[in-house]
Amino acid sequence: MKTTAERIGDVTIQGSTADNKQSGPVQTSTVQGGNNLDPWYHHYADRAAGLKASEVRALFAVASRPEVVSLAGGMPYVAALPQDLVINAMERVMREKGATALQYGSGQGVPLLREQILDVMALEGIKANADDVVVTTGSQHALELVSKLFLNPGDVVISEGPSYVTAMVIFKSYQAEVDHVPMDENGLIPAALIEHIAALKAAGRTIKFLYTIPSFHNPAGITLSWTRRMEILEICRSNNILVLEDNPYGLLYFDKQAPDAIRSLERDGVVYLGTFSKTLAPGFRVGWALAPHAIREKLVLANEAAVLSPSSFTQMVISEYLSTADWKGQINTFRGVYHERKNAMLAALEEYLPDLTWTNPTGGFYVWVTLPEQLDSKAMLPRAVKELVAYTPGTAFYADGDGRQNMRLAFCYPTPESIRVGIRRLATVIRGELDLLDTFAGTGALGAAPDRPGARNQRYAGPPANVS
Repeated sequence: MKTTAERIGDVTIQGSTADNKQSGPVQTSTVQGGNNLDPWYHHYADRAAGLKASEVRALFAVASRPEVVSLAGGMPYVAALPQDLVINAMERVMREKGATALQYGSGQGVPLLREQILDVMALEGIKANADDVVVTTGSQHALELVSKLFLNPGDVVISEGPSYVTAMVIFKSYQAEVDHVPMDENGLIPAALIEHIAALKAAGRTIKFLYTIPSFHNPAGITLSWTRRMEILEICRSNNILVLEDNPYGLLYFDKQAPDAIRSLERDGVVYLGTFSKTLAPGFRVGWALAPHAIREKLVLANEAAVLSPSSFTQMVISEYLSTADWKGQINTFRGVYHERKNAMLAALEEYLPDLTWTNPTGGFYVWVTLPEQLDSKAMLPRAVKELVAYTPGTAFYADGDGRQNMRLAFCYPTPESIRVGIRRLATVIRGELDLLDTFAGTGALGAAPDRPGARNQRYAGPPANVS
């Protein structure tokens, strides 16, 4: 039987996510000189090669073990949501609208919920028409539908570097390439975006859209400034590039609200993705896309082709919740929970790993940490799990495998005390790795950490929050 550390090694280093189990004799096929246990390997479409487990999802199996402090997955702390609010909404829906709730529905979504989504988006400066809202099975589904509509093999998606891991899985599944543009402490760098667009055009590449997470970025925790939102939108306008704005964390600010959404500035050149997963609960699997009218029509058709209709039941429960509960107050409760946990994480980093560098997010779920340049966060992960702590290696957030000097730490789910324990264990791992390197290679001690995130690859160029 494999140990936890051995299993995590299989998952993140070798790429295996599950054992192959077959009821009959194992059939093999030779692929590029090796054996493949899948008898249907040669039948798959070429695009299936892009369907690989993300490092974050692969971590869940071992990181969810009770003895492991998981700073890896971005699971919302749903225990902060009173269950009575959900139970009452469900009971009212079944009592008053049960027959409708249990039936097929519209491919665009429940009309009342689409109207209520306008109220949610208005908190971030967006004015829109409910007719341009398409309800999806989570915002991840909306992202997949947009990719299906726009991406051909060989197309380019521009995104921040680093970027959301599962977005890159989707883009790759449609055989598109991701071009990462660097960030600093104010978010995506406009001058770098101009350079990347020019280089891609000079190479004859087709750019389909800019994918961006402007508020409380996953994984970097950075928020794009208002000035840059306007600059980046103008750059995309002048180059006829669609902006795909993914905003799952925008309402989860701590002290100061993020700037208004990019979509508040532009109706025709932006597709906006939203979700109830972070402000209510992910188990409902309800998100949405707000799109220009022509794109909206195609999104509805794609939605119908994929799922016929999003769940009428979950939509109506959320609609009832929004109608009867203090949903804004509940979001404020979540803000307080996450703010406390972020502070606990930063305090633990200062106590146990003061020579490292990290970001100080003003909302969201994540801290982005930079290691001494001689360390490799991916190679170090099995040892970390052996010490009963998990994180996500920075390589998960780059399409080209960069980011080995970085790691993402999630503070959203563990308690403050568990966070402190996890950081203490992580410090043990890091110091052990450095001691080992120092013994065999003379690489130096922890104090040799670089003075800012991204110093190894220059992609994430901003000064970290803990460096004055």
